[in-house]
Amino acid sequence: MSNPITPEPRPVAESSESFEDILSQYEKTHPRKKEDGGKQLDGTVIAVSAESVFFDIGFKTEGIMPLALFQGAGEVVKPGDKMAVSVKGRDPEGYYELSRQKIAQPWDWSSLEQAFADKATIVGRVTGVIKGGFRVDVGVRAFMPASRSGVRDVADMEKLVGQEIRCRIIKLDATEEDVVVDRRALAEEEERGVKERRSSEIREGETVRGTVRSLTDYGAFVDLGGVDGLLHVKEIAWSRVNKPADVLSLGQQIEARVLKVDPEKRRISLGMKQLQKDPWDSVVEKYKLGERARGTVTRVLEFGAFVEVEPGIEGLIHVSEMSWAKKVRIASDVVKPGETVEVVILGVNQAEHRISLGLKQALGDPWANVAQSFAVGSVIERPVTRLAKFGAFVQLAEGVEGMIHVSDISAEKRAEYPQDVLKVGQLVKAQVLAVDTGKRLLRLGMKQLVPTSVDEYITEHKEGDVVTGRMSEVSGEHARVELGDGINAACRISAVNPAKGLVEEATQSASKPDLSSLSSKLKAHWKGGAAALEAKPESARTGQIRKFRITKLDPAAKKIELELV
Repeated sequence: MSNPITPEPRPVAESSESFEDILSQYEKTHPRKKEDGGKQLDGTVIAVSAESVFFDIGFKTEGIMPLALFQGAGEVVKPGDKMAVSVKGRDPEGYYELSRQKIAQPWDWSSLEQAFADKATIVGRVTGVIKGGFRVDVGVRAFMPASRSGVRDVADMEKLVGQEIRCRIIKLDATEEDVVVDRRALAEEEERGVKERRSSEIREGETVRGTVRSLTDYGAFVDLGGVDGLLHVKEIAWSRVNKPADVLSLGQQIEARVLKVDPEKRRISLGMKQLQKDPWDSVVEKYKLGERARGTVTRVLEFGAFVEVEPGIEGLIHVSEMSWAKKVRIASDVVKPGETVEVVILGVNQAEHRISLGLKQALGDPWANVAQSFAVGSVIERPVTRLAKFGAFVQLAEGVEGMIHVSDISAEKRAEYPQDVLKVGQLVKAQVLAVDTGKRLLRLGMKQLVPTSVDEYITEHKEGDVVTGRMSEVSGEHARVELGDGINAACRISAVNPAKGLVEEATQSASKPDLSSLSSKLKAHWKGGAAALEAKPESARTGQIRKFRITKLDPAAKKIELELV
């Protein structure tokens, strides 16, 4: 039996037409059948999930729309609701992606030209990534530049392949079969529309929910469903917030109060702290003058430090209220941020949200018992802490200084400047001369503790005694009188008749005045006899030796006061 002869296959005749020409001719003569892509459908909500809304559109497979589209518009959607929708594509799970806008699906050049003229929104499918952009099927092959795709990252370009997109024709040349589409412009227009609609719906004073979209040093931008609101850092909480990132995170859901809406600038200002009770409302009842409080130093400036005594309540410690012992020039010399301090409430201003605090008052006023601890007449021994032109300062206790005036340093000679006799750190002994707790002044004297001949002179004399002295200095109605070596007194000069002393001497020598004796003494003292009584008294001058009466003796101050006799 002979084997059957298998005929050799005949070669396929090569066509003179290319595949593209054949495909193009086929598309012209066999236009695609229109499906329901551009047709308006009646959709019925059958389910609502956390992210999506599912519709019955009469197809075997349900349609789906993002729930955020309804929330952004402020709509509440529930099963059974009906609305007009159109199909714009399918998602990876096979559900029909729906839109509430009617979307055209062009199938030939005439419909493309009409869509281009009307600037209508059409549907296309991204078929590939090419140099400079994407290849898109809109019934014919079209090009979409990467800059008009709405995709910012190169890594996301491949993710767009295979997806149905809504776009607009921005260039069409039927002769050259050149079509360019734009997806970004459409998305921007829709975004502006959503923002305008959402902005018009938001009212000042209402409470809104949103998602933290971005964080900056000065605040957080919150997505309110298509429109952003700014939550300034000062409006996040009543307590001080340094950076929004310290209390908020990206994607966090928050509630806020709408503080202001500016339609012209399209700005919405938000506040979170307004949903909480203002702690300043009860500050007067909680913080009484003179009471103590504890808090944390939040900020330190040159003039003072701010202390948070409770969340949202800050008070200021001025540099003048930081120390009894020294003058504080910069607050950072005493306190640092983060320190816990005890303070005393000095003042409360609820209207201006201000509390004055004292740090030194919490340590106790060192002048409270100064009058008892350093009584007048008591003696102290302390080192000199500082010198001034008029005297030297001695620290008696923490926050308590005594002053030795330059005139009270030495009894032997008057010092022109304290530094001529004393130096800082030198241990000195002094007597307390005066205490004024109201003015916080305590006066000391060194010379009062040094024994002198003045003490002996005062002990040996009494007020009213007549003594002889030499005028060492005369100035106007006052004179300085030397009563002995190192013994000086002050005298007030007045017009005195020189005969007065002689008359008093004569009258004191006998119970009955001897006129003849008095007359002879006057004649002996003044030539010219009785006529000389009419002469003017001799004026006081430096170097003159005269008689004086003691009018005052002050042992403590070692002072003697005289008058001419």
